[in-house]
Formats: sequence, structure tokens, C-alpha cells
Amino acid sequence: MTIADRAAEIEDEFGFLDDWEDRYAHIIDLGKANPPLDAAERSEDTKVRGCASQVWIVLTPQDEDRVEVRAESDAMIVSGLISLLIRLYSGATLEEIRGFNADAFLTKIGVKGALSAQRSNGLASMLARIQSFAV
Repeated sequence: MTIADRAAEIEDEFGFLDDWEDRYAHIIDLGKANPPLDAAERSEDTKVRGCASQVWIVLTPQDEDRVEVRAESDAMIVSGLISLLIRLYSGATLEEIRGFNADAFLTKIGVKGALSAQRSNGLASMLARIQSFAV
């Protein structure tokens, strides 16, 4: 499944949510289902700078052109945002990651514009980490 296919599924899912409160609750629910990292994976090397909360992203090559994305945060809403990023990017090819406009997608599903400045900066830092891995 491509990133575009996953994005379409998520877009359909968010299309049923009427307002930001419903989206917010759904994102928190997604975060609750996100499996934690092993303690050793929560290190300075995997920590994402620029986030108000604690965020760690582990990017593992699957084969010569795919990546597995796993991540964790100590904040519920950020855990949900992480879950969205994992759904989009884990198992994707590096080329797909480089070519996907995550900002436009997150705006389209009504997430990006509803975040505080700190959360938006943190989300941008998480996206930058994934994008830099794909370069």
C-alpha cells in the first residue's frame, strides 16, 4: 500500500468527524493504541528536538528502499499525531516519503490548522526527522 493509499484511508476516516473536538478525541484514541518503544530506544539519538513534549522516533530500514517508523511521546495528543505519521510512513519507500506533501495532507484532514504553535513546531520537527532519513 502506498502513502497515497494510506492518506486516502485516513482522509475518509477523518471525513466522518464533524469538528475539531471529534478529531482531537480520535487522535487521542489513536495515540492510546500506539505501542511504546523499548526503554533503550528512548535515547538522545532518537529524541526529536523542537517538540514541547518528549518525542522519540526510531527509523529502521526494512530493505534497501523501505523504512519502518516507530515512535513514542509522553503527551497524549502528540502520541496520536505520531500514530498518524506511523500509519502514513511505516513501510513506505524512501521515494514516496520524499514526494509526499504531509503539510498539505494534515491541513486537508483538519489537523494542522487546529494545533497550537508549539504542537505545530513539534509536528514539523517529527516530519523533518522522517524526511531527512529518506534523503
